[in-house]
Amino acid sequence: MKKAGIFALAAITAGALVLTGCTDSDAPATGSGGDSGSSADLTPITVGVIPIADTAALYVGEAEGFFEEQGLDLTIETATGGAAIVPAVVSGDYDFGFSNTLSLMVAADQGLDIQMVSAAVGTTGDTTKDMGAVIAKPGSGISSPADLAGKKVSSNSVGNINDTVVRSVVDENGADSSTISFVEVPFPDAIAAVENDQVDAAFVVEPFVTSALDAGLDVITYAYADFDTNLDIAAYFSLNSIDADLLEKFQTAMTKSLEFADANPDVVREVMATYTSTPPEVLAEITLPTFPTEMDRASIEKLAAAAQEYGVLKAEPDFDNLLP
Repeated sequence: MKKAGIFALAAITAGALVLTGCTDSDAPATGSGGDSGSSADLTPITVGVIPIADTAALYVGEAEGFFEEQGLDLTIETATGGAAIVPAVVSGDYDFGFSNTLSLMVAADQGLDIQMVSAAVGTTGDTTKDMGAVIAKPGSGISSPADLAGKKVSSNSVGNINDTVVRSVVDENGADSSTISFVEVPFPDAIAAVENDQVDAAFVVEPFVTSALDAGLDVITYAYADFDTNLDIAAYFSLNSIDADLLEKFQTAMTKSLEFADANPDVVREVMATYTSTPPEVLAEITLPTFPTEMDRASIEKLAAAAQEYGVLKAEPDFDNLLP
């Protein structure tokens, strides 16, 4: 499946608060979506997200009125990661949520009755400039993925998408990824951890990739793109029992939002300024991810196989039930 356009993740990735954000009620109203919810005819829905670049399409869709067009009164609730969003969807507090694809596969592996319902964010596929990367100090002796073997590498979480793709890339480069010591360091602290030799290398996402390069650090691998140039990093999800009509309306609005965001990177950067505290000069520099409208099943199956190999997943997911 083809991905649409050029994007911005964080990814993400794995449920960490990459950019300091505000709740939806604190964000300035923009675009035609400002009157959303003013009509009694609108159906209220709540979507739980991390206020990072990866979720920009949802905010863009709200601002452009795409959800109101579908008769939906959208409320965006923010959280620090999937650890809070998944249980909120399962309990019914949120109708939909955002999380990285491996976290959702793990949740399904643990018996939670969830389904991915829409694409959210993907790698650019550019192995020379992407929104997620492993960074290290110049002169550290780490100049290729294979050099990460035997080293201490940080990520915002362990046993998730980031260390899984890093391990795969290292193994593909002929080294033994089982010798890597992964430690948890929040993205905002990762650059200092590398500079102060607390870790040998760190996995970071935008805007910290740009900040690391500005600080003179080296990129060792753009691991998402190096793992798979079509990798779906995150998705929107719901319970399997969600109302079919509500689901269809959300998916229609989300598709329009993703298409618009992917085709209008300047709008994405403008809208990000309303719900994050990222400085304008950084927003202008960061590499945006892609906002695909369809999920790439092959890349997700590849991620699941790697996760099984490294013990993150117990069994192969039921992709027919899990994917849109």
